[in-house]
Amino acid sequence: MKLGFISSILDTSSFEEVIDTAAALGYECVEVACWPKEKAARRYAGITHIDIEALTDEKIASIHETCLKKNVAISALAYYPNTLTDDLPQRQKAVDHLKAMIEAAPKLHVDTVTTFIGRVQNLTVEENLEIFKEVWTPIIRFAEEHKVKIAIENCPMLFGPDQWPGGQNLMTTPAIWRRAFQMIPSDFFGLNYDPSHFVWQQIDYIKPLYEFKDKIFHVHYKDIKVYPDKLDDVGIMAYPLDFMSPKLPGLGDVDWGKYVSALTDIGYDGYTCIEIEDKAFEGSPERILDALRISYRYMRQFVI
Repeated sequence: MKLGFISSILDTSSFEEVIDTAAALGYECVEVACWPKEKAARRYAGITHIDIEALTDEKIASIHETCLKKNVAISALAYYPNTLTDDLPQRQKAVDHLKAMIEAAPKLHVDTVTTFIGRVQNLTVEENLEIFKEVWTPIIRFAEEHKVKIAIENCPMLFGPDQWPGGQNLMTTPAIWRRAFQMIPSDFFGLNYDPSHFVWQQIDYIKPLYEFKDKIFHVHYKDIKVYPDKLDDVGIMAYPLDFMSPKLPGLGDVDWGKYVSALTDIGYDGYTCIEIEDKAFEGSPERILDALRISYRYMRQFVI
């Protein structure tokens, strides 16, 4: 396994600066944010470290040279929109950008795109699955043509009132994964597995690794801390941020030894990337670097 981080946390850095930082801290790979250059509505979104729409042969060569010089690989091209939004023009923009990323990936020597399925948050799971099949079948077929794997993160995108009631990403549980993979069977359609999202949903985050071992294309390391006193006060039907908080690996409730052990059990030897979303480390650029240093030092005891 190679250890890296998702580049969104270095939102003011250029691609070259991101790779320089990764190399200086000892990381071996970076999941590179590739959002379109437009204002985003939420934190950690709208970050563009590779501008897909502006790629030229010269820029591609420069990206290759930078990665080679620093010995840092690109684990995946990352873009996490709501691809099933009921805002149809926005849906089309998201789909078009995903397809542009799929086309660009082989030119960048990258074989994986990380993203969300999306969801119409006011519709049922069953209704969303039908929309998913319609929207995503051509995307997956397009990915197959280009030999690019699509890795869906299992984040519910349900944190506060803006995403209520159903959240903005359908691929949130093993039960839904089974249905989605049956509806669109493909060797290029799989998961970007993040255990933290199962912690606050009260789902076993180890067991699904074994069932879905052939569908795990990319791995995230992000922790979650559930506050029992807050949960006792608001209950599990509250907005999740009312009783939990994202943390650096090792500062929350995930047992990282068991998690990485399970990854080795199933023979996973791909890219693994730390995702920094801990508000305690967002006060300054130096604190962000502290977060990357601390997370690297902690995860290195498991990922050699």
